[in-house]
Amino acid sequence: VRGCFEDDNRIVMEVSDNGPGVPEADRERVFQPFFSTKGSAGTGLGLAVARKSAREHGGDLCVTSSAEGGALFRLVLPADA
Repeated sequence: VRGCFEDDNRIVMEVSDNGPGVPEADRERVFQPFFSTKGSAGTGLGLAVARKSAREHGGDLCVTSSAEGGALFRLVLPADA
């Protein structure tokens, strides 16, 4: 976990790694149901379900590049929910 903090009445949690990251072309696709980079080892549902749940609670889940070159996932939720 990179950090968890409150910002403008929102709770923000960031998780990053130092792996290959998520190519820019796939950054929205990774949140689509059944999209997987793991081949037959993955179902492609985890990130789709996580983003849907975040949005149902008034927040969001996104991915970008971390400073270390890997992926940085950011979960934002309203602090008053």
